[in-house]
Amino acid sequence: MTNRIEDTFAVLEAEAGGARCPSLNYQQILDGDGDRPAGPWMEESYSFLGDEDISYERYTSQAYYDLEMERLWTRTWQWACRKEHIPEVGDYYVYDVGRYSILIVHSHEGIKAYHNSCPHRATKFRPSGSDGSAGEIRCPYHGWTWTLEGDLSRLPCAWDFPHVKPDQFRLPEVKADIWAGFIFINMDPDAPPLMDYLGILPEHAAQYWMKDRYTVLHVQKELACNWKLTLDASQEAYHVEETHPQTLVANNGDASQYDFFGPHISRIFKPNGLTSPAITRPVSEQERADAIVAGDPRDDSRARVIVREGETARHALARYFRETLGIPDTANVSTAELVDSQGYFVFPNAQFFFSGTRPVAARALPLNNRFDQSLWEFFVLRPLEPGEDAPIAPAPVRLKEDEPFTSLPDISFALAEIQEQDTSNLRAQQEGMMAGPKPGQTLGNYQEVRIRHMHRTLDAYVATPPGESVDLPD
Repeated sequence: MTNRIEDTFAVLEAEAGGARCPSLNYQQILDGDGDRPAGPWMEESYSFLGDEDISYERYTSQAYYDLEMERLWTRTWQWACRKEHIPEVGDYYVYDVGRYSILIVHSHEGIKAYHNSCPHRATKFRPSGSDGSAGEIRCPYHGWTWTLEGDLSRLPCAWDFPHVKPDQFRLPEVKADIWAGFIFINMDPDAPPLMDYLGILPEHAAQYWMKDRYTVLHVQKELACNWKLTLDASQEAYHVEETHPQTLVANNGDASQYDFFGPHISRIFKPNGLTSPAITRPVSEQERADAIVAGDPRDDSRARVIVREGETARHALARYFRETLGIPDTANVSTAELVDSQGYFVFPNAQFFFSGTRPVAARALPLNNRFDQSLWEFFVLRPLEPGEDAPIAPAPVRLKEDEPFTSLPDISFALAEIQEQDTSNLRAQQEGMMAGPKPGQTLGNYQEVRIRHMHRTLDAYVATPPGESVDLPD
């Protein structure tokens, strides 16, 4: 491993005439670390997707929102809950998206999902946003009852319903599958298998130990904006200089790498432990290390990583994370895997931030079936100890728009501050889209390509009427 990484970076930067930004690109940073990770980290998958504006109408129109409800949400795989929400037979969880409501149950045959609507007169079996446990699925209005496997088992006053044949009144199923502890649903009976939809994601995520995680914190934030706006900020690092200035000492967002793989998956690699070009003063390796360790700066007892002589902040941080995670120096885990941010987007609405040190899963959902209201949710995940069973998932903590993330007692100050900064712009952006004369947003060709990639796939779904096959882009 190179001891004087900055000297290596200086040489690489001099040769980086074709770099996408004035600083080093991400692959050069991996070379400079001296312990380049293999596999997914070696891949770059970017191409120019055009530079035309993206219409604001798709954020500001109820009619467009209604098309999404009809043509997008009904035929895409969506992460609905976690396995620790329904660990035992009889456990259930209600997943809501717009006007749709899905009842997910742990049956004797495994995970099943049904439309949360009684075939008799449409009463919801369980309230929206609820979870719990029951040995059967029973309508609270007239008592029609089904088994967890969807078979009609009780019909009060059956003499009055000779036309109701039990084998024809099975509960209509919704496709359900599980990956890495995340339970997905798809309302389209002809949908492709989940693993096909996820593409390269299971292979790429295998090294992040996601199957051995459980939820320790679930936060929901109500926002006055379209659901897609809550996703856009986490798709790019271009906003970091202005929105997250406290991170610039140890976060070089300009050197982030952006990739997309097929129509449903995109990725960002964001380097930590390096200073943004926006800061022009000299910054020591120790200052970088001090700036990146998560914790509350008001807490004097938080851990401090000491950068040793000849060591970089990146290497010191990797050493620290190895020690705290119990990873031996001989393990095949690189500096980048321990220190950097890796974010994968799964269309239409899920973000997975993989890391051995700070994994977070997040999603955006429409709220109140309105184009200008959304719910931003994130889940903080922690590793299971050997032989430990995952505890039941905690109840979500709900925040109104004016309630700050920093008011939560069980969240790191650094994460809360980032979340607060990201969401603080969204009302202004939603209102600005409706206030100005310009009809669309102008995106950067590289740093904002994941937003364009998402909208290109969105176009394909929204343009295709129900019953027709969606012609997805490559």
